[in-house]
Amino acid sequence: MKPSRLLLPLVALAAPAIAAAPPYETPAPVAYMKDLSSDAILYAKDADRRMPPASMAKMMTVYVAFDLIKRGELKLDKMITVRPETWRQWHGPAAGSTMFLSPGEQVSVQNLLRGIVTLSGNDACVVLAEGIAGTEPAFAALMNQQAQKIGLKNSQFGNSNGWPDNGATFVTARDLATLAQRTIEDHPKLYKAFYSLKEFTWGKTLGAGADITQQNRDPLLGRVQGADGLKTGHTEEAGYGFTGSAEQGGRRLVMVLAGLTSSNQRIEQSVAFMDWGFRAWQAKPIAAKGRRVQTAEVQQGDAREVGLVAPRDLAVTIPAGTAGNMQVKIVYNGPIKAPIKAGDHIADLVVTTGDTPPQMMPLVAESSVGTAGFFGRIAAGFRWLFGMA
Repeated sequence: MKPSRLLLPLVALAAPAIAAAPPYETPAPVAYMKDLSSDAILYAKDADRRMPPASMAKMMTVYVAFDLIKRGELKLDKMITVRPETWRQWHGPAAGSTMFLSPGEQVSVQNLLRGIVTLSGNDACVVLAEGIAGTEPAFAALMNQQAQKIGLKNSQFGNSNGWPDNGATFVTARDLATLAQRTIEDHPKLYKAFYSLKEFTWGKTLGAGADITQQNRDPLLGRVQGADGLKTGHTEEAGYGFTGSAEQGGRRLVMVLAGLTSSNQRIEQSVAFMDWGFRAWQAKPIAAKGRRVQTAEVQQGDAREVGLVAPRDLAVTIPAGTAGNMQVKIVYNGPIKAPIKAGDHIADLVVTTGDTPPQMMPLVAESSVGTAGFFGRIAAGFRWLFGMA
């Protein structure tokens, strides 16, 4: 929303000194953290660098599937047959992480998703892609369509699993965090059902035919309270990376690290980064859900103004242990033209605190406003012309 209309500060909370952003150092060449509760960017290090995602690209494959499931176009119990050609390509040590699928085997969408999210199966990704779109290139086109739709501004996908493809697939840390956020917010039930499984059993060992159980590689699970996703990645080209999320005390953080040198370093740095996000920052409530924060002028409506209310509990993220020094303003394109539906996002609450980037939170219409009749439009025109309240 372009800030073509700026109201006077709604709130100005003074503190003895401006609170500086808490310092943090990481050996990761790329790092990014966002507090989804306030949309505050807590840390950004080369967050817009294009880079290979490795298996973190699988989050996009899962998002496409989740979206189709939500729209009723894909069923979790749909069975997909593993093509022998696909099995040959994605079988054996040279094919990377695997779900240990078998040629000709029929597997449900539900189990393929488990194989992708929990086991990082390259084979599972391609089988799911072919089952949805016919071919993997056709599925990659769906990935790119969804990427544009959800606001990934600097990413492109050439395949379903992030396998190196001479640069056709690339992402940024900021885009990976956006993808994680949209997965969590757009598909909360599916996210909860699939992303926090600690292990999954599929396939049989050669000879003995014993079940194969693999652990989730998520370095936060079992180490950070409230951790529940998302996806690791590793190739020689990309190094070790991770996009993760955790929720504590009503705050949900999303983090991205990339370019680390080992699995152990990824574990150590991921845990330390997420712990810092929760310890070094705190949430300060701004407005409770449903509270009227301000009003906005309405043009050509059957009411002259509309209330602006918080669609959820709004809070600003500030350094821990500080009172904060906040300037709060309301920004909207105004006057807002009727008709307006109750719940429409028509304004933003913009909070500036210390030396951190501004935090922007949505405000929605408190009630519906219809279009004024003929005489009402004439009267509104006179008021507008002569500046009458």
